Amino acid sequence: MLETSEDRGSLTRVVERVDSGNLAQAAAGIWSGYVYSEPEQLGLPYRNVEITVDDGMAPAWRFDSPPSDRAGTWAIHIHGMGGRRAGCLRGIPVARRLGLTSLVVSFRNDGDAPPSSDKRYRLGETEWRDVEAAINYAVAEGAERVVIFGWSLGAALALQAAALSAHAPRIVGMVLDAPVFDWRTTLRANAKAARLPRPLVQLGFAILQSKALRWVTGLAEPIHLDALDWLARAGELRKPILILHGRKDDTTPFEASKWAATVRPDLVSLVEFESVGHSLEWNFDPDKWEHSVKAWFHGLMLANASLEQAVAGS
Repeated sequence: MLETSEDRGSLTRVVERVDSGNLAQAAAGIWSGYVYSEPEQLGLPYRNVEITVDDGMAPAWRFDSPPSDRAGTWAIHIHGMGGRRAGCLRGIPVARRLGLTSLVVSFRNDGDAPPSSDKRYRLGETEWRDVEAAINYAVAEGAERVVIFGWSLGAALALQAAALSAHAPRIVGMVLDAPVFDWRTTLRANAKAARLPRPLVQLGFAILQSKALRWVTGLAEPIHLDALDWLARAGELRKPILILHGRKDDTTPFEASKWAATVRPDLVSLVEFESVGHSLEWNFDPDKWEHSVKAWFHGLMLANASLEQAVAGS
């Protein structure tokens, strides 16, 4: 930051990078929470790979780990709604330091992976199958254990994958940044912020779940919101979860994360941030974010090692 002016209500900063467009000629623009827009900016070796999904091939970035005793543990990184894979790049450096091979995936309707027939998001109900395809790829490449990093909607995909994947036993834990645990809670919060009347919100829920009203949403099939409600289904959670969430998130309610940690303290660890905005926890305090992931991961591996030793000795 170069200068602030309370009189003018202005803030002057240095523009370090322009990801697209011409700054000198631009009349408008947007700020992004993405710290890295391309994998090259990390300065780490990677390669482009393709993953076989239902309707073709989905591109992914693969960051191989340096040789270590954790070579069999992979991290699958899933971005949020309306975003791209670049949003997940913030989590790559700490995953590499932990000795994990990382796979940054795309999924249907995100603009990179093949679209579904209706070209509509389904809030994780079907998108998780592309995460399953990524896990299939990882297992075929030697993965023995999988940690899923999910950002916002990506967290909803992670929760579905952990419950439904044929490889669920290999999923040892999840790191969820600003997660969507329940879409009703999230959509109500956004509707309240937009000052939409409650009856209109309830009507919206009914339309999303109606087979007869698919012509309104353009969905090929209705969305089953109950199946995506991991607050109501908290008793069904089976994997250790680390939540990283800002208390002032204006898109995905922090209260949902707090509730998940309250009702499942045996599995869910919550680290709070004072960041303002959605999915900006790393941006606000990268040291805290990465230290939290490292501490949680080391505890996870220690617990798994103890369990494996106990099984071997029985």
